Amino acid sequence: MNHYLPMLYDTLFGFFALFLLTKILGKTQISQLTAFDFISALILGELVGNALFDKEAGIPEIAFVITLWGGLLYLTEIITQKYKRTRSLLEGSPAIVIHKGKLIYDVMKKNNLDINQLQNMLRTKNVFSIQEVEHAILETNGTVSVLRKPAYQTPTKEDLNVYQTPANLSVMLINDGEVIYDNLAEFNLSEEWLYVQLEQQKTELSDVFYAEYMEGKRLFILPYVNKKDSQ
Repeated sequence: MNHYLPMLYDTLFGFFALFLLTKILGKTQISQLTAFDFISALILGELVGNALFDKEAGIPEIAFVITLWGGLLYLTEIITQKYKRTRSLLEGSPAIVIHKGKLIYDVMKKNNLDINQLQNMLRTKNVFSIQEVEHAILETNGTVSVLRKPAYQTPTKEDLNVYQTPANLSVMLINDGEVIYDNLAEFNLSEEWLYVQLEQQKTELSDVFYAEYMEGKRLFILPYVNKKDSQ
């Protein structure tokens, strides 16, 4: 049993050390990871994993590995922020793969991108035909940004000369039957106001699974629904 204790201490230390490291370096969404970020994360996980299962490695060794690799990543971030010319080397740079409706073969070849891959990436942007695309840019995180041709663009309210209502954020006021008092206070709403809204819709708090408020609109309520009730 005693031999499990060092593993417990090492694992806990590695967990909190990695958590602290991510806080120091900043957070990046998975979909926004560059190739360098992805490789860095893999190597860091591998280093910590090896240290955890190495019988001769303890907390000092794990701390050294995390500090060293974290320092290198932090130094890289400073360099890319201070010297803009290094960004394209370390983070990559966007590449135009479609320009004025024409495929740029050299750019696609340089980025090892074939037509099937490009079509798949376009479909994720709800573009199902290359002839709809005016410009397409391959981003550093591997996604593609698309600008459609004018004939295929969705008209805006400004284009249609339609009255534009203000854009408001929605806020969750009830989650799983519990009132979110912090959100009520943030929007200067009272608990009494909330119960009045529920009463107007002939609903009790215990029956509400989710409730959402948006300024100028009626309180949106979703009651508890079982699978058999939805059929």
